[in-house]
Amino acid sequence: MHKSEALTEPEADNEKQVPSNSSEPPDGGLHAWLTVLGAALVSFSTFGIVNAYGAFSDFYRSSYINNESPTLISMVGSIQVFVLYFFGAFVGPIFDAYGPKYLIPASGLTVTLALCLLSITPPHRIFSQFLTQSVLFNLGAAFGFYPSISIITHWFKKRTAYALGCVIGGASAGGIVFPIMLHKLLPKIGFGWTVRACALVVAFCYSCAIVTIRARRPPKPLPPIKVFLDFAAFKDPRYAIFAVGAWFNIVSVFNPFFQVGAYGIVANGASPVTPYLLTIMCATSIFGRVLPGIVADKLGRFNTIAASTTISSILTLSVWYTSTKQVNIVVFAAFYGFTSGPFFSLMPACVSQISPIDRIGARIGMLFAFLSFGALAGTPIGGVFIRDTTIENFRHLILYTVRFSPLLLLC
Repeated sequence: MHKSEALTEPEADNEKQVPSNSSEPPDGGLHAWLTVLGAALVSFSTFGIVNAYGAFSDFYRSSYINNESPTLISMVGSIQVFVLYFFGAFVGPIFDAYGPKYLIPASGLTVTLALCLLSITPPHRIFSQFLTQSVLFNLGAAFGFYPSISIITHWFKKRTAYALGCVIGGASAGGIVFPIMLHKLLPKIGFGWTVRACALVVAFCYSCAIVTIRARRPPKPLPPIKVFLDFAAFKDPRYAIFAVGAWFNIVSVFNPFFQVGAYGIVANGASPVTPYLLTIMCATSIFGRVLPGIVADKLGRFNTIAASTTISSILTLSVWYTSTKQVNIVVFAAFYGFTSGPFFSLMPACVSQISPIDRIGARIGMLFAFLSFGALAGTPIGGVFIRDTTIENFRHLILYTVRFSPLLLLC
């Protein structure tokens, strides 16, 4: 990957594709940072719910749909990620043409509706979770998440990685807030009203985002259907190699987020700390998504993502695999959250570095669509290892997780 770092600017033929009326991003200013704030709120409301699936999963396994296997329950989470990633290929070109003006409001309405429908799903009917939580919610989320990260590249150039880190950090903040809401509210008001409370928070965040996110580039016609999906991006060896490396990492990177709570229960029982393992992981992930962006803008985005992935894999093998002590699991959750964070926040920054500005949305979307198949397969395969939730089976899951993550470095 370090070889790709030297290629910091798009090729000359790519530069010719940038419209002549495009201006340099201001790299700051009131409107730029308000856009970052609005985009972070969208990230909080979309990927934040996805990051919180570990808390949903624990509740589903313990009572709400405990008639289903861990693998099938894991698939609700993996299909969430698949739908959110896959539709990026279609949302990206729409954003490149029209900007965020229509996409953000449409996204807000859809995700709020999906949560309201999820709140009335009957227990022991997992098909309802697939329709509302996996498909409808994430279809709507895709129409907000991709514009929220792509718009940042219109406002920032030298500080792109840092600004994107702030936006993606919103997803980690959601991964803190929503699990705590579930843990505190489920015993008191039940599943339906707890999910409706989450829907209210999401609706408020989207209302703020609609006001604060601003476009810089004028709208243009949609591209023809035959070039709507940017398959030509894979002809660029830098893009193709990075996409393959990211695919291998996405297969396993969500396993700790989805399974650390279940592992904590198996290792230490119903400890007061166990429900907060995911919260700890998401809390440190905020810093892992924001702070490395500052380093990446100075030392290189590809270098930073490679280094963080290496450290993350070492931690998984040396701490999570080797110990069942509660303090060690807490330490792992904290450090894994931080070291896995740059992978999520720097992917769009790496793509923007090697793409023409008028195709950034399409190329980011195409990358996530490519990754969606790895995300779809990764978590259910991991669930197969823990059909019987024993420490030994969890160690098989951990080895499976570690095998895939370092392959990003080879690319």
